[in-house]
Amino acid sequence: MINAPSTDELKDIHHKMVVTRELEEVLGTYAKEGKTRGPIHRCDGQEAVGVAACAALRADDYVCTTHRGHHVYVGKGLTTRGIVAEIFGRETGYCKGRGGHMLLGDVKSGMLGGNAIVGAGIPAATGMALSMQILKQDRVSMVVFGDGAAQTGICHEAMNMAGLWKLPVIFVLENNQYGLTVRQEVQSPVEDLSIRAAGYAMPGEIVDGNDAEAVYRAVAAAAERARRGDGPTLIEAKTYRVKGFSTSDMGGYQSEEEMAPWLDRDPIKLSAEKLSALVGAETVAAIEAAARAEVAQAFEVALSDPFPTFEIHAPSAAYSETK
Repeated sequence: MINAPSTDELKDIHHKMVVTRELEEVLGTYAKEGKTRGPIHRCDGQEAVGVAACAALRADDYVCTTHRGHHVYVGKGLTTRGIVAEIFGRETGYCKGRGGHMLLGDVKSGMLGGNAIVGAGIPAATGMALSMQILKQDRVSMVVFGDGAAQTGICHEAMNMAGLWKLPVIFVLENNQYGLTVRQEVQSPVEDLSIRAAGYAMPGEIVDGNDAEAVYRAVAAAAERARRGDGPTLIEAKTYRVKGFSTSDMGGYQSEEEMAPWLDRDPIKLSAEKLSALVGAETVAAIEAAARAEVAQAFEVALSDPFPTFEIHAPSAAYSETK
């Protein structure tokens, strides 16, 4: 199958999806106990989008994501310990504890950050693609953003520029059905947001966002297209946010009937079923056990790491004189 992931890649994707889910669940427990620094935006149920999309890229490709970006961090190869340390404000975090869970980035990994501003990663990734084009680099940039961000003006400005200049950027629209507490159909007059791609002369494609292999294939094809100089692609990955907007969300607006079919098609469950047919259930169970052990160790080590230190400097003489 064209652009299909190898068995080893599927095993790695499954491992990282389980790492992400375990990370979110442990963070949820810490948040309930009041031990996190502010609310956490969990991505339970959306793991296949971030992890598989990143798996389809090269190590030196650049990625931006959203405030709900832990699956992208893990997918791009950031260590679990470094992620946990950053979230809990430790010196060993990727931003030395100063960025927190929404603003985590690592240039060496090509992870140029999450973003607390809705839609802000879209022009950032477009700008990266412009620089790659000017420098004639064999690279692509990718941005993962939500259906809420798809309604912002900067999204359309960036896509217009990308289509006009045929920039090597991949727009992954992670449609989790909700912007804050508002259903997607209340935000947009069209059901399929990917049809907007036609207005910018780029391909638009819908994929099952809970099927890691489908996401991988779509992003791999878009990356090939971008590297050929054929321009951007808009991929709408349809998935579902099974938790609230953040750990401060009181909930109550997602019914059991609405959630049931999505829970039945949990991306980790689907991945485990496919992978079991290839390598056996025992191997899959071992992968999942290793992932959970990795997260447990990451929390144990990271929470023992030191907090950053700050130096206080006295005002210079010149500054004092101006006062």
